[in-house]
Amino acid sequence: MTAPAPAPPPGFPDYVNKPWLDPKARPFVEVERVVKKFGDFIAVNEVSLKIYRQELFCLLGGSGCGKTTLLRMLAGFETPTSGRILIDGQDMTATPPYERPVNMMFQSYALFPHMSVADNVGYGLKHEKMTKGERANRVSEMLALVKLESFARRKPHQLSGGQRQRVALARSLAKNPKLLLLDEPLGALDKKLREQTQFELMNIQAKVGVTFVVVTHDQEEAMALSTRIAVMDRGSVMQVGTPTDVYEFPNCRFTADFVGSINLFEGIVTAIAGSVVTVKAEGVEGELEVDHPTPVTVGTPVAVAVRPEKITISRDTPTDPNHNCAEGQVLDLGYFGDRSLFRVRLASGRIVLVSHQNVRRARDEERKVDWDDKVWLSWSPRAALVLTE
Repeated sequence: MTAPAPAPPPGFPDYVNKPWLDPKARPFVEVERVVKKFGDFIAVNEVSLKIYRQELFCLLGGSGCGKTTLLRMLAGFETPTSGRILIDGQDMTATPPYERPVNMMFQSYALFPHMSVADNVGYGLKHEKMTKGERANRVSEMLALVKLESFARRKPHQLSGGQRQRVALARSLAKNPKLLLLDEPLGALDKKLREQTQFELMNIQAKVGVTFVVVTHDQEEAMALSTRIAVMDRGSVMQVGTPTDVYEFPNCRFTADFVGSINLFEGIVTAIAGSVVTVKAEGVEGELEVDHPTPVTVGTPVAVAVRPEKITISRDTPTDPNHNCAEGQVLDLGYFGDRSLFRVRLASGRIVLVSHQNVRRARDEERKVDWDDKVWLSWSPRAALVLTE
């Protein structure tokens, strides 16, 4: 998870560390109704975004959603078909890449194989108005930042994947850009190294104070790194929010299904009592109740969305009359050490995913639920969402 920002002093408004909540805050990057067409194909469709200074902002989506095209327009490698891009209050829509206060770290890292680590880091400084000593000091400063001082004379092929990633990051930061764009920066690393490097990247970004915009298709990476996420699909932005907002309060079926695992029960609203909505859902006996304060009308087609970890699984019949319940049988069980993932088949044939935290006092303690067990699933009305889009 993203490291929490320091708590503001008493009396300060909530938006001290969340400038997007401040109506008076000026965005550092503004994307205004940007469209990008390649012939008849619309790669980016009417995208508008506001990114604030020192944010670590993620563009998240699957292949072909338009996130990399949008990043390339921020860098100046592509020109919008229509719309505007402003950086630090200046219209950069038609400004060439070399005149923008922007640098980009490519997915391949693009290191020069014949150059040393130090020469790779200092390559972009050759045309800056700096003395040889100033350039050497800047390279040393960047190598210290990424903890590679002792690797300065090595060649890229003598480094691990994580070390090459840090060299590329140091080179991107050497020219002190106002905005750093990162295209799948951790995609070439294995899972364990990727998790470790996520925290390193966050710490470096916090030290240098540069605004980062990261493109990724990895939901966990976006959730761990970012201050906010823009979820994209088919050239459009579906939702913008903090990792908590996007995960706990998705605004549509696409976001709910794309970010993490979820159970979606399609149905019809049959009753409303205060903030509690009753839904007759397909494949579930009885009706489901959801705490949904947003207005909705009886007869509206909706989806009830429930995250797997919010469902309780037990061989015992639930005793809380206010919880939603469903009976089924364990079809599959995936054991991941700290948690287990169950696929439970209801009487209708519907499969429900349930994630259960494994809390064992002893290593040889038996599971409370196993393959083929008859089980009950239950969840609170407050654990679910009603999605109308």
